[in-house]
Amino acid sequence: MAPAPVFLFIPVSSKEGIGEYMRSLIIANGVKNHWPDAVIHFALSKHAPYAQSCPFNTFILEDSATKQVKAVNNIISELKPDIVVFDASGRKAQLKHAHKVGAKVIFISQHKKKRSRGLKIGRSLVTDSHWVVQPEFAIAPLSLFERFKLWLIGKPLPLVTGPIFTNPSAMEKNKLLTEYNLVDEPFILFSAGSGGHKCSYGYAADLFLDVAVDTKRRHGIKPVVVLGDNYPKELPNIEGVICIRSLDNADFINLVSSAKAAVLSGGGTLLQAVAMHIPTLAIAVAKDQPPRVKACLEREVILSTSLNYDEMCKGVSALLAPETLARLMNKTKQMKSVNGLEVCITDITRLLEDK
Repeated sequence: MAPAPVFLFIPVSSKEGIGEYMRSLIIANGVKNHWPDAVIHFALSKHAPYAQSCPFNTFILEDSATKQVKAVNNIISELKPDIVVFDASGRKAQLKHAHKVGAKVIFISQHKKKRSRGLKIGRSLVTDSHWVVQPEFAIAPLSLFERFKLWLIGKPLPLVTGPIFTNPSAMEKNKLLTEYNLVDEPFILFSAGSGGHKCSYGYAADLFLDVAVDTKRRHGIKPVVVLGDNYPKELPNIEGVICIRSLDNADFINLVSSAKAAVLSGGGTLLQAVAMHIPTLAIAVAKDQPPRVKACLEREVILSTSLNYDEMCKGVSALLAPETLARLMNKTKQMKSVNGLEVCITDITRLLEDK
């Protein structure tokens, strides 16, 4: 019998963002479902609020993994993993070391700048698979020079996975809606992402919360606000508004898929909502999000406004118009919808078989 495969996930981790960690967690859970005996480890910064609650064995780093070259390499030497997943993280020396100890190296990029970093020759030579976790429409195609470089060194083109999420579960969805008294009651979901992003208003999560309060007053629909793991304040108690600190991805997807509409940041959850045909108002709250929002706007599958209270309130009114809800739902249903998790598991299977 072959030994259980060992995985090490090294996502970007900090007190601000959470997207890379959540994506790695989804993939790790998918790995555990597919290979129940798999041994899974994470390496996370001590500054990330979720570092202590990761459900898998966790190595706590003094800082972001990219800044902890020696510490990460020591972990890799100790574990000798079969697969190392660098989710938008890692220096060339770390990828090279993982390759040297015999691991299959996966690098994940989520936008053009990060993809370009992963395509540098020194990194590509020690990368076994490069996943681009965007739909093809949301990221510019590779340049002729990038394609030539990969051909020259005998490496495949990056694998475009599309958004990665846990498929909704009817049973878990009903359980969640019952818990929050949302069965048979339409609601609009608000989420600014991790909860740690700031803007001129203060925390972006507080701005989304205030827009949710206005939505309840103006439209009468129940708002559900997920504030995020990195939101530093006490959970507010507001009549008529359901406030949730955080949800694991499976529950978050179950909630999104049940919503009448959603107001989301421009992170990975935006693409997940589009894939599930949920009419969405998207607002960029981080510097890497505007291109993703712009790509969705060009496909006419979302609405969007600036990170501004008055503009967001107007945007919600436009979103909730019956004709807008119907139009956005129809547009998203015309798009090819693939859950990238299935693509990832297939590719991991290939890599393990190559060892």
